[in-house]
Amino acid sequence: MGICEKDGYILNCNENEIMKKIEATIQSNKIDLVTDALKEIVGGFTIVEGNGRGSGKRQNIGTERGTNRIIAKYNKVAIISTIVDDSIVEKVSEAIEEAAFTGGNSDGIIVVSNIESVLNIGSKKKNSEAL
Repeated sequence: MGICEKDGYILNCNENEIMKKIEATIQSNKIDLVTDALKEIVGGFTIVEGNGRGSGKRQNIGTERGTNRIIAKYNKVAIISTIVDDSIVEKVSEAIEEAAFTGGNSDGIIVVSNIESVLNIGSKKKNSEAL
């Protein structure tokens, strides 16, 4: 791999092999909408479901017989993760944003980070070819 510069960062990469990891933390009820939007754009993705607590409102839950209501400590969230070529980061981020958007504070976040290398274990392909 060669050395290249992107947005002021020195990266260990070939010019055509700048890869990014996109992680979107979204409401779990938006998984189907977001994955449907991604299917035509990316080669694959991983979904991890769990609980999270951010700046958004937490759910108001009815208790045993529905007579009392409590505020949940955590919201049900999903993290959708994918690795893509730098050239489609904006397209993927916009697809996630549009599919997950409700206008509320608890819609989620999208994080993009640099990936130094990728190895597909089964095919032994590396970097962009592994995607």
